[in-house]
Amino acid sequence: MQWNQLEKPAELAEQRLIKAILDGVFPINSFLPSERELATQIGVTRPTLREALQRLSRDGWIEIHQGKQTRVRNIWTEGNMNILSSISKYPEHLSQNFVENLLQIRYLLCPTYSTLAVKNNPEEIILFLNLIPEITNSPEIYSEYDFNLHLKLTRASGNPIFTLILNGFKDLFTQKAIIYFQNERARIYSHNFYKDLHKAFVDQKPETVFDLTEKVMKDSISFWKNAG
Repeated sequence: MQWNQLEKPAELAEQRLIKAILDGVFPINSFLPSERELATQIGVTRPTLREALQRLSRDGWIEIHQGKQTRVRNIWTEGNMNILSSISKYPEHLSQNFVENLLQIRYLLCPTYSTLAVKNNPEEIILFLNLIPEITNSPEIYSEYDFNLHLKLTRASGNPIFTLILNGFKDLFTQKAIIYFQNERARIYSHNFYKDLHKAFVDQKPETVFDLTEKVMKDSISFWKNAG
């Protein structure tokens, strides 16, 4: 039996500070309280707080200067991929626009990595698409299948950067996909897409793969706009 490893105090402190920043408790360009005050507020020791602050500084959330107050960075103009990956782990703190913006990036990337996949390694994708879920399967099954399909497409593309980007948002995408696939029409739509994609890979038609994936990604954006 494997036991779940308890989170370290510094990790808990880091999470609390990130949530406070996202919630506007510590607004962009504001200064954090003193170490003593902040440690009391979030319920940790000062050494634990320092460790958490160093993590946040490393990932781009805050700016630490010796002898000066710690500034909360403008994560939307000064942030990086570490910020983006961290934010996706707090879906309850995200606006509808954030999900739509993230889907917009997927809309731009997916046709490219899918086209590269059909050119470079179609066999693995064909095998996976032989196992399309039934329309009556649960939203959770569809969510997992859909993410794994995109994961395999990024790997088959031959460009590992696509895979790193996708993995950074796994939790967020799968959670939102469960909501999406609760609609039977969404499952039917995706089921038909998987079948069409399978045929395009078997026929090795990169142009068709590009057009299919571009349309599906565009439609997913419309879904979230209408659901908001």
